[in-house]
Amino acid sequence: MRHQKTRNKLSRSSAHRRALVRNLVKQVLTHERIQTSEAKAKVLRPELERLITLAKRGDLHSRRQALSALGQDKFAVYKLFEEVAPRYADRPGGYTRILKLGPRRSDSTEMVLIELV
Repeated sequence: MRHQKTRNKLSRSSAHRRALVRNLVKQVLTHERIQTSEAKAKVLRPELERLITLAKRGDLHSRRQALSALGQDKFAVYKLFEEVAPRYADRPGGYTRILKLGPRRSDSTEMVLIELV
């Protein structure tokens, strides 16, 4: 049964969706803001916030969990733990902001800017 399974599937298989979200998280950590569709940003936000909360703990187990979630990308994990997480040490949540940019010209998809606060 799929009770309480409210996440958007983005018209992709589970492996494709997992890879997409992983790459989007890495791009936000690297560039600190990216432009994407509203649907992708809404799927991305909980994953990114969960990783930042994990990084705030800062122990070895959370670092290994982040490495697993980010596909063994050591640069992204280093930046998450050493630069991003200390910024939010005394913030209880809400690490990302989604700003609407309007529709894309080609297919009228609602575009947004997702960034770290």
